[in-house]
Amino acid sequence: MNKSSRISSAAAPAPAKDAGAVAHPEAAPVSVALVGFGTVGRSVARILSSSPAHLRLTHIVNRDVERKRVDWLPGHIRWTDNFEDALDDSVDIVVELVGGLEPAREWARRALSAGKSVVTANKQLIAHHGPELLELARRQGCQLAFGASVAGGVPVVSGLQEGLAGDRLFRVCGILNGTCNYILSKIEEGGVGFAGALREAQQLGYAESDPTDDVEGFDARAKLAILARVGLNCEVAPGDIACRSIASLEAVDFLYARDLGCTIRQISCAELRDDGRLFAAVQPALVPLRSPLARVQGSQNLVMATGEFGGETVFSGYGAGGDPTAVAVVSDLIAIAQGRMNGFHLAPVRKVAVTAEFNAEHHLRFTVSDRPGIIAAVSGILAKYGISIEAVLQKPGYPSSRLPFVMTLVKCPNSLVEQALEELRHLDFMVEPILSLPMLP
Repeated sequence: MNKSSRISSAAAPAPAKDAGAVAHPEAAPVSVALVGFGTVGRSVARILSSSPAHLRLTHIVNRDVERKRVDWLPGHIRWTDNFEDALDDSVDIVVELVGGLEPAREWARRALSAGKSVVTANKQLIAHHGPELLELARRQGCQLAFGASVAGGVPVVSGLQEGLAGDRLFRVCGILNGTCNYILSKIEEGGVGFAGALREAQQLGYAESDPTDDVEGFDARAKLAILARVGLNCEVAPGDIACRSIASLEAVDFLYARDLGCTIRQISCAELRDDGRLFAAVQPALVPLRSPLARVQGSQNLVMATGEFGGETVFSGYGAGGDPTAVAVVSDLIAIAQGRMNGFHLAPVRKVAVTAEFNAEHHLRFTVSDRPGIIAAVSGILAKYGISIEAVLQKPGYPSSRLPFVMTLVKCPNSLVEQALEELRHLDFMVEPILSLPMLP
């Protein structure tokens, strides 16, 4: 198997004629209705108002539309709070940027049923309802494009769909949530606690007032479900993907990780196994400093796709924010207008059994009220489950009442580790929940 590696910031799909095209380059401009005029919608409108000439923004649909109206857009644009106006005969493509599952699903369904192509940045919509909407688009002879739904302005979806279509991919892995990556980067750089890093992310607009979807991994698992479909041709329900929170991470965890030549990142991974099952999980993990994943800072995203013939391809860049996401939206608009296939209608997709079971070295951080015999008690329980200890690390300078120390474990199944942890949690010297992190090779 070829394990060569290459770096790609874009995968340029080859032009091709397609039945779902709504215009040819020499034809009249393609009319676009923009549904949702928030941060991303405003950025899309700015791009469309300046270029390209073959795309023409004709409608903006938003609640309380008069409050949203701006004076820097052309006067011909129709501002409305009624979605029905986006179904006007003059509209060729509907851009859905309202987010959430409803009314986004109903609006996308109605637009496709009316024969209009749809472009969306809505990861939850595509993760949960992508198959039915793609089938509807196929039946209606139009397109559903969703390049902006994963990694914002990084062309991961088009790269997997078209740039790597000749390979047989078996693994996609990466950092898919910029909010979590920003929080973890701040803890690592500044030695601040999780709460402080989250508060700063919220103040800067990287995190929502309710950060649950990001912190608990729900945002990343929706994106991973999309990548599993696009890259591995596997149909996966987001709820079948195991998630673990980053909320229990502390500054001391990064100090211990550094001693092991690693850092900590929220990693999303889907991998086809030889037995036909799909491993899929979103979880914090120790990442070697030599890995491209370790070098992702702030709100950036990175996806590594591994194929049987082409080896590893890395896509990286800014995965959030109005402008990067708008670039992906407009790129999908251009692809549809030029007649290039960007909806992945023809890929054979299969349902697979999903597992969260894996074999890896593990990093366990204990916080204890110190007393003699702690190491012996912990190692005894681990030995009961056939788990071997690789090393024990303990930094000085911490109070004996809340003493953190780390054990690294020899490679073993995570299910065995979970069984041992269930017993370890009941030891009376534990003063905080045990943190367990897999260690990536």
